[in-house]
Amino acid sequence: MPTAQTTEGADFAEIFRAHAPRVWRALRRLGVREADVEDLCQEVFVVVHRKLPAFEGRSALSTWIYGICVRVASDHRKRAHVRRERPTDEIPDDRQSAPQLKELEREQMRRLLDRALDTLDDDKRAVFVLYEIEQLEMPEVADALSCPLQTAYSRLYAARKIVKRAVLAATEGGAR
Repeated sequence: MPTAQTTEGADFAEIFRAHAPRVWRALRRLGVREADVEDLCQEVFVVVHRKLPAFEGRSALSTWIYGICVRVASDHRKRAHVRRERPTDEIPDDRQSAPQLKELEREQMRRLLDRALDTLDDDKRAVFVLYEIEQLEMPEVADALSCPLQTAYSRLYAARKIVKRAVLAATEGGAR
């Protein structure tokens, strides 16, 4: 785990290369439009660069960066809400393309997930994205969001219920 001493001389370009793809993907899942994600990814790394000397190493560097990512996305979503913007573009998949039918199915599932994520408030969405999609451990999620572990678990529980309801409502009219 990097500490303040090991990151002081760290090559920022190396940190950017290692973490930018995950930050980009997390920003999209956190509701940032594709048209804005590049600017916000840059904003995340401006904050990382500025605050890196103060990084204390109490968590993994990636957890710390995810925390910055969540705050930047949340601020952006609040500003977008004031401007009455709604994310409408699709989140590209960086995996290799599959046969067209499977690709279409994946695209439909991504759209369904995006619509379900849009029903969550920022706190629940952040926990759901970091835990279920980015696959951080729950203590890392709580650390990245600067909230108590039990609060993170409560938000995840609530988010799962909301997402399940949204998915059921969108598929076959909620038939079980």
